[in-house]
Amino acid sequence: MNEKVKEQPPRDWREARRLQAWKLKQKGWKQKDIAEALGVSEGAVSQWLKRAREGGAEALRSQPGPGAKPRLDQHQKQGLLALLALGAEAHGFRGEVWTQPRIAKLIRREFGVRYPPSQAGRIVKGLGWSRQKPQHRASQRDEAAIERWRTVEWDRIKKKLTTSSAR
Repeated sequence: MNEKVKEQPPRDWREARRLQAWKLKQKGWKQKDIAEALGVSEGAVSQWLKRAREGGAEALRSQPGPGAKPRLDQHQKQGLLALLALGAEAHGFRGEVWTQPRIAKLIRREFGVRYPPSQAGRIVKGLGWSRQKPQHRASQRDEAAIERWRTVEWDRIKKKLTTSSAR
């Protein structure tokens, strides 16, 4: 039963206290003396030592809470990805942009689960989707004229700048 505690630092002071109790017990201290030295009840020390005997010193480490059960299972999340791949317009939205409120509406409509828009965004981010922001461009934008300006006018302006700075 002489188990070494891994040299991983404790996550908080409570965990450090439990690990210290186990170390003192390994040195032959009595349960009553450990409780007095650490300022806790004998019952607490008894519970810690039982956990350590059954699961080793690692059983004394802090355990994060399990959290809430997800309302969408993995199969439903994969189904959501398939629905998103069809595009926003296929689901009756105007424009091909998926926003968090739209995703929340889609989840409610398809799976009967209500999520706030921010949580819907976290779900799709966890599935590998990134936020989409629409690009705002003028409807009268002329790509050909822009390209012509870049190749002809910009070259002409650059040449003027280099010759004037050489003087």
